[in-house]
Amino acid sequence: MRDSSAIEAKANGLDAVQVLTLGLGGEIFAIETERVREVLDLIPITRIPNSRPFIKGLINVRGKVITVTDLRVKFGMPPAAQTADTRIVVTEIQVAGEPTLVGALADRVFEATELPAASMEDVPRLGMRWRTEFIRAIGKRGDDFIIIADIDQVFAADDATH
Repeated sequence: MRDSSAIEAKANGLDAVQVLTLGLGGEIFAIETERVREVLDLIPITRIPNSRPFIKGLINVRGKVITVTDLRVKFGMPPAAQTADTRIVVTEIQVAGEPTLVGALADRVFEATELPAASMEDVPRLGMRWRTEFIRAIGKRGDDFIIIADIDQVFAADDATH
């Protein structure tokens, strides 16, 4: 079983983890800021014929072609209409050991913030709506739970249903 962000943060002596919080289907998710390259306003996305359901298409960012994915679909949520708040979060993931940029649609981006390591817990084995291998840890801030995504695992999963 892999370590969660909470365990890694505590093991490395870190007091907190820096994250970018975003909204997906009424839930608050987070991606560690060290993985985020930029946040883009919604731009035209070129569809790819016969692509997997979570692949929205391609965009051109300063001469680089980047695949855009729908995180809602990856997490098993229904797709949603894009709004003025929809953003593309460009993240760096590892594909076959190589750093690769991928865009992820988010219903909205809230803020870059710090989550204290003490506020994070391991992912519960029961009762999760999402695939637990996609989640590094669950953070708590006030009354809100923040789901810290394991962005490499989200995109490493290779099954036809997601």
